[in-house]
Amino acid sequence: MTTTMIDLGPQTRLVAELARAVSDEQLAAPTPCPEYAVRELLGHLHGLSVAFRDAARKDLGPTTDTSPGAALPILAPGWRAELPEALDELADAWRDPAAWTGMTRAGGVDLPGAVGGAVVADELVVHGWDLARALGHAYTPDPAALDAARSFLLAAAQDPGRGGGIFGPVVPTPEDASPLDRALGLSGRDPGWRPAG
Repeated sequence: MTTTMIDLGPQTRLVAELARAVSDEQLAAPTPCPEYAVRELLGHLHGLSVAFRDAARKDLGPTTDTSPGAALPILAPGWRAELPEALDELADAWRDPAAWTGMTRAGGVDLPGAVGGAVVADELVVHGWDLARALGHAYTPDPAALDAARSFLLAAAQDPGRGGGIFGPVVPTPEDASPLDRALGLSGRDPGWRPAG
């Protein structure tokens, strides 16, 4: 798995732009995450931004100890200001080379800093696609973040202890599939997902 330091800023800005485009009426819309509507997806993005910001800073505590599956994410009333701020802080924290060294913790799991960087790149790329697809928007992730996500997902899919993709069983994709579609398939996403109706 590639664990080279990358700038997450281009990807966090893309996710923030997508979030800014969400109308109040779209908060209840379905997403490719079966258990999340747009509202929960935005809550998850905020929570992971805070957790991985603190993981980068090695500021370990409640934000880094809580499993993301412990409860359904709740979208705070001030999310329109708080989510972009948390995404900016996340990108800034991972610009420090120290974030990519030593050990840290996220989601209650201890892991090397470089692996944490790859994990958060994957979260931002895949959940950015989730949000774009739920809103019906075009989506082109940052190439460096996509490469880091694909490398992480490929390693995770080959880990017999995981039983397939991070978010579900690996979805096969054609040999000529785009790098994004291949990453989505490795994550357990169906690249062809569309909202019903």
